[in-house]
Amino acid sequence: MRHLYSCPLRWSDMDAFGHVNNAVFVRYLEEARIDFMWRLAPGEGSPSFSGGSVVARHEIDYVRPLVHRHAPVTVESWVTKIGAASMTIAYEIKDEDTVYVRASTVVVPYDFGQGRPRRITAEEKSFLQDYLDGADDADGVQQQEGAVAA
Repeated sequence: MRHLYSCPLRWSDMDAFGHVNNAVFVRYLEEARIDFMWRLAPGEGSPSFSGGSVVARHEIDYVRPLVHRHAPVTVESWVTKIGAASMTIAYEIKDEDTVYVRASTVVVPYDFGQGRPRRITAEEKSFLQDYLDGADDADGVQQQEGAVAA
């Protein structure tokens, strides 16, 4: 299963060349990841994903420049790896015809009260397994020749 998040483009997202700045794509990934982990977390009142998390790694392939338009882009996300204390989420930022970015993020559940990483709970693992798709390479990003930086 894949999670879909609609992300509006803002004029402030544009750089001097008239396309979405490369750093802004990281914000799009963050918005989609938060939507996935918080809004879709299992059970009303569930403690899953509520303790916080930190990003351990981002990997981004800029496939095509994205110019401003009024239509939002879709951020499609899925899980490529579930470890004892981390997960890897893969993404594509795209519309119907074009993929602009392929990316992955390693996320570590974190106990801010204790000041340290924590293990993924059984409930969180069960939720994540519904989105598990191992079709990509080990890092969760499909390799693409000819990627361009935005």
